[in-house]
Amino acid sequence: MELPKEFISETQRVMGADRFARLLAALRETPPVSIRLNPAKLAALGLPLAAQLVAGSSPVPWCPEGFYLSSRPAFTFDPLLHAGAYYVQEASSMFVAHVLRQYVGGPVAMLDMCAAPGGKSSAARSVLPQGSVLVSNEPVRQRAQVLVENMMKWGYADCMVTSNYPQDIRRSGAQFGVILCDVPCSGEGMFRKDPGAIEEWSLQNVERCWRLQREIVAEAWQCLVDGGLMVYSTCTFNTKENEENVRWIEQELGGEVLRVDIDEGWGITGSLLPGYDRPVYRFLPGYTVGEGLFMAVVHKRGHLPQLDEKAWRGLIGKATPKLNMLYDGQPQSERKGKTLVPAHAQALSLVSGRGQYEQAELGYAAAMAYLRGEAIQLPPCVSKGYVMVTFHGLPLGFVKNIGNRANNLYPKEWRIKSTHIPQEYEAILRLA
Repeated sequence: MELPKEFISETQRVMGADRFARLLAALRETPPVSIRLNPAKLAALGLPLAAQLVAGSSPVPWCPEGFYLSSRPAFTFDPLLHAGAYYVQEASSMFVAHVLRQYVGGPVAMLDMCAAPGGKSSAARSVLPQGSVLVSNEPVRQRAQVLVENMMKWGYADCMVTSNYPQDIRRSGAQFGVILCDVPCSGEGMFRKDPGAIEEWSLQNVERCWRLQREIVAEAWQCLVDGGLMVYSTCTFNTKENEENVRWIEQELGGEVLRVDIDEGWGITGSLLPGYDRPVYRFLPGYTVGEGLFMAVVHKRGHLPQLDEKAWRGLIGKATPKLNMLYDGQPQSERKGKTLVPAHAQALSLVSGRGQYEQAELGYAAAMAYLRGEAIQLPPCVSKGYVMVTFHGLPLGFVKNIGNRANNLYPKEWRIKSTHIPQEYEAILRLA
């Protein structure tokens, strides 16, 4: 790994020689692999959230649903990933769930402003209290489609996906009790995982990023109710995009930085900006087991209104016609002539689709054929018509069974394109 000279000199200045040397040594190591389980989908199978479910794992200390794997399996070839049983996410990013567990105790409307591909959004939705509403937004349309896929697979009906720029959300009048600003950044924390991040890095890009980040935060702040929380995060190391921006939120917007309960053994580093001692949380490879992450929790002064689900929906409901809605979180069958055709999201949803359609369990080979978009054959005992196909009891999607074959209704853009399919199932979760 050849790092830019300006990055080395600037980061060494910020961190000091010893800390930078430790970081540098860690960046030469193989990145750890981690997944986060979907407790709601496991509960639907009657399974407890336990480490025994994950083969060869150790727990992520700040996230009970998170586990480090001993090696990197071929996730693409695991139907349970496509069913939403777990999400492949680097461990540092799971810290957002720890923050929300500490500070969100009742129903709330939450906005994830820059949400693709969906790791932090799905983590947030798993821990938000019942009755909460989540709007996962991604301005870049191509990335937003990936976000739709991942949030559909996660299965929560009360999660919307939009594709709007921050100023459009502010103009819509939508108001939220929690806003996550996981802002675009210079990506220093991803150097170990993504060589492309090294090639794109420059001091000029750092300058561009911190200015853009403040623009995003300024728009988001106006969408935050008095007493609300903003979670600010980046995946970079420098203080310009991190501590200096948090200090700006304090000084210019009047925010109050809040302390998050952490364990000393987690290895999380605090502020690296001289003279700035607010509680901020920096994950550094070599100190924490994960990639680079910075996070701070900022309170907008005032008292957060204690509203029920309906009231929170009201705060954002009037705004939704002004937003570019890609998925409203309420999957419905579509009428074509005299026939009701099920929406794919109904199969993946935790609340809709089940009980409405006959289910057929698939073995591994048939499940992979289905995920590749191929026609499959169901047992003669399965009725004709729309059938929900499952793997280990978790729905994958729908087919239309016509007897001699079942026509595949899996979304074309989601299909596995690899021509190589393993002969045997490499189980990542022990569900059997």
